[in-house]
Amino acid sequence: MASTLRRSLLDRLGIWVLLIGTAGLYLWNLSASGWANAFYSAAAQAGSANWEAFLYGSSDAANAITVDKPPASLWFMALAVKLFGLSSWSILVPEVLMGVASVGVLYLAVKRAFPAGSTGATKAGLLAGLALALTPVAALMFRYNNPDALLVLLMTLAAYATLRAVQSGAWRWTIMVGLLVGFGFLTKQLQVLLVVPGFALAYLLYAPVGWGKRLLQLLATGAAAVVAAGWWVLLVELTPADQRPYIGGSQSNSILELTFGYNGLGRIDGSESGSVGGNGGWGETGIGRLFSSSFGGQISWLLPAALILLVASAVLLWRQRAVPRTAESGSPVVSGASATGNSSLKASLFIWGGWLLVTAATFSFMAGIIHEYYSVALAPAIAAVVGLGAALLWERRKSPAVSLVLAGVLFVTAIWSWILLNRSSDFLPWLKWFVAGVSLVAGVGLILNAFLPVAGRRLVATVAVLAVLAGPASFTVATLTTGHSGAIVTAGPSGSSNGPGGGFAGGAQAGGRPGGTGTAGTGGGGGGIGGLLNSTTPSSELVSLLESDASKYTWAAAVVGSNNAAGYQLATQLPVMALGGFNGTDPAPTLDEFKALVAAGKIHFLIAGTISGASSSGSDAANEINSWVAANYTASTVGGVTVYNLSAS
Repeated sequence: MASTLRRSLLDRLGIWVLLIGTAGLYLWNLSASGWANAFYSAAAQAGSANWEAFLYGSSDAANAITVDKPPASLWFMALAVKLFGLSSWSILVPEVLMGVASVGVLYLAVKRAFPAGSTGATKAGLLAGLALALTPVAALMFRYNNPDALLVLLMTLAAYATLRAVQSGAWRWTIMVGLLVGFGFLTKQLQVLLVVPGFALAYLLYAPVGWGKRLLQLLATGAAAVVAAGWWVLLVELTPADQRPYIGGSQSNSILELTFGYNGLGRIDGSESGSVGGNGGWGETGIGRLFSSSFGGQISWLLPAALILLVASAVLLWRQRAVPRTAESGSPVVSGASATGNSSLKASLFIWGGWLLVTAATFSFMAGIIHEYYSVALAPAIAAVVGLGAALLWERRKSPAVSLVLAGVLFVTAIWSWILLNRSSDFLPWLKWFVAGVSLVAGVGLILNAFLPVAGRRLVATVAVLAVLAGPASFTVATLTTGHSGAIVTAGPSGSSNGPGGGFAGGAQAGGRPGGTGTAGTGGGGGGIGGLLNSTTPSSELVSLLESDASKYTWAAAVVGSNNAAGYQLATQLPVMALGGFNGTDPAPTLDEFKALVAAGKIHFLIAGTISGASSSGSDAANEINSWVAANYTASTVGGVTVYNLSAS
């Protein structure tokens, strides 16, 4: 009894240390990223100032155009800004909390997969949670204001709810899965569906109810997802276009086009209309993409281990009774061969393994827009499979074959860590030797574990965990010490906020320095696509100009591109119209619509400039507007930026 109570207290202490440690890690140096992705920060500011902008996810409080995603991730930031004021912390702390919650939910889901009384349940949950927290791209995105943090949390919650549904067969859990998937659609549209095949198979195969009820519940789950996402889609589609903002990222002002085109099938085959940098410009596709120099250090540290453990765990579970399990003391424990425990573990392999394999395959072969930070969607699945697999094999470690597999997983992970660390040869050059040394020691200990005392086996396990997590942890710490900004960011010591080449051309560079070279996130036109990927930092003179008589106008200014508009909007907290949306290629507004707004006295200034490198498949309306204004209004230079006063004749 005392031993059980002590173990329970230690388990609780372990999860609280993990959660508090994750929170402290992610909160440290948080404000170094400033506005982070100003595109979403400006939309959060707009949503905090106007409920219509909140509902639709508008880029500005006057509701000219939305961001190119549904608004769910913006809602949390907008509410924080409304409660605590506009600041880097109010924008980014909600993302940190989502990260901590994701770690906690993953712990609960992995732990719950094991039968009651299993000595490996808590260890598996803690290892999975720690692996997620220390994944470099997770540490990046759980401190960043892209939609991915909320998407990962919702998918992890849905995985947990799926396991609860498998264990209970209860309607409430199957409906909860659908609601979470639907809300995930309102976060990042079709990407959330990548987890659905594994979830559906797990329930279909292992739910403790009859086949008829299983199928009926799966249909109800799908209906719940449609309801959770469909209300907003119907609202957008049924509201007259002149009574809502333009749907950014679409060419026809349609959320359905955005869903199945630019953010849907276009990502698979590379046919995103209005995109930039496409047409094969997103790197080589293929099975090796996630191990490449671009993605490897972000997500793949434990990917080889996860794949090996997934196969090994499946083999063990499908021949469960043939392999005895022993507790730390060597005495028998509750066997996973029981119907409930075995079903939960098998279902968990489908839940997390399906998530891992489907998502990895999609990311590996998609020909459209893909950025390294997308790989954060793999982090919970990799961490869960590692936690589950390592615990399952550890409980059977006295089998020579199992001990060899464990050692092999450790050696493969060490070799891959060496390769990844060697790619950043100037970063902690001693670390790869450390990883190699401790992996060798731990690997030998795993092979010889049957001859070791209890304390020796515990030491081997601790050293093995240190060996596999040292590499990703070092990249995570490097990520935390660096501020990140702009639309494209990467984790690790060589993390960059820059993207493909391009520039902000016209009257001035994006940051107000004609012909100058800029730094990502500081407003310069160089170092990436300038105003496309990075926001502007206007001068105090320009801010004062935009604020003058601002109450008389609906928009203080208009400028091509959402990131350009975001910089001016965040500096003034006034609505700034983003001509052409994110890429500057949306037909919003058209030239005729812009002329009408100017004639009605709704736009005060136009800040000159266009985004070069935009796709010819999109609209040229933004460039047409710039040309029309230049031909009909007098230019002036304020803080190095070309400005037109549209209220002057």
